[in-house]
Amino acid sequence: MQTSAFYGEMEVMENDVYDVIGVGIGPFNLGLAALLEPVTEIKSLFIEQKTKFEWHPGLLIAGSSIQVPFLADLVTMAEPCSQFSFLSYLKAKSRLYQFYFWEEFHIPRREYNHYCQWVAEHLSSCCFGQRVQAISWQEESQLFEVEIKDVKHNTSLIYHCKNLVLGVGSAPQIPACFQDIKSEHIFHSAEFLHRREIPRKSKSVTVIGSGQSAAEIFYELLQEQENYQYEINWCTRSSGFLPMEYSKLGLEHFSPDYIHYFYSLSPQKRDDLIKKQDLLYKGISISTISKIYDLLYERSVADNYPNIKLISGVEVKEVETINNRYRLSYRHSHQDEPFSHETDCIILATGYRHAIPDCIANIRDLMQWDEKGRYQVNFDYHLGLTKDIPNRIFVQNAELHTHGVGAPDLGLGCYRNSVIINTLTGKTVYPVKRQNVFQQFGIAA
Repeated sequence: MQTSAFYGEMEVMENDVYDVIGVGIGPFNLGLAALLEPVTEIKSLFIEQKTKFEWHPGLLIAGSSIQVPFLADLVTMAEPCSQFSFLSYLKAKSRLYQFYFWEEFHIPRREYNHYCQWVAEHLSSCCFGQRVQAISWQEESQLFEVEIKDVKHNTSLIYHCKNLVLGVGSAPQIPACFQDIKSEHIFHSAEFLHRREIPRKSKSVTVIGSGQSAAEIFYELLQEQENYQYEINWCTRSSGFLPMEYSKLGLEHFSPDYIHYFYSLSPQKRDDLIKKQDLLYKGISISTISKIYDLLYERSVADNYPNIKLISGVEVKEVETINNRYRLSYRHSHQDEPFSHETDCIILATGYRHAIPDCIANIRDLMQWDEKGRYQVNFDYHLGLTKDIPNRIFVQNAELHTHGVGAPDLGLGCYRNSVIINTLTGKTVYPVKRQNVFQQFGIAA
């Protein structure tokens, strides 16, 4: 039975030791919570500071879809019969026939978000509106102590657990030349819908980046251009506005087989290889490119060429504020020539960086780090530790440098969670296969 005691303003939950506490509730930790629901021997708790599940809310643009098939939901690739599958969600919402007649494989991003919210509402292990303040290691009890702030009630709690899963997600990546400029007219693509009126009131809008988010924002701006009469500039340092690799054999890189191969390589070879694989996970979907081109073609009929400029191979080197506008200075990577223009609004679709949460400050010395300051991640997703203890710290989507391009892929979330659950229980709860694809990565031993 759970009891509690108060020390100052801190409520300590006594006799309530969790087998695992998850920090952050994004799709990956939510999937872990869902797959752990029927595993009665594991007592789990998942904590999120947001008041409800939200998956990139600033990019839930109408008409946008996730870039993986609906089978890459929270549970299906591990347990197709789970009550938390996307098909179960459709049945619960009386949408199975509509989905059946729709005949699409890639679902709307907004519906994926709503599906995740539905799952979260059915999991008692998921606690929203609570922020993990600090985590410490208790040598005497051989437990992690997790200090939590209840955002809504402004109270504090302390929990104890044997293992941790860090699933804090990533943070927007802001190029260095923009970091010292504070302006509501310069923002990351993650804030697009929250700041939708700013580009609408601008005479000139510039989108920087060439991934899926940049393309979706450009298309959204293009659709409204005739109403608001702004100029649109789309600039990227990439060599072109190129499609993501989506051939069937190319997709086999997002498999447990490739993870085994990639992990077997030396750290230097892994880093070199990742640099060459951008289009496996950073490009634009072919359907989005087609929609953009089709609209540009339609708008250019009868010599009415739209007021746009698309330039690749240019990197922003300097940003100046001039009379409430911004002058962007670039250099073209191939021609080695300067280029500049002025704009009123800048949308940075410049990707994300993997964040190391502040709450682990007290246990950083317990973790092993590589020479570049990254987590040392073992094959089964737990971190290398400096103490010989049975407790583990697992990571979600923080192992691109050790496990390869599949780390952020929703389709491999179930595989990673299966490995984590099997490791926690010491048995095969969710079977994982070594051979899943047709091709062979590397030379067989």
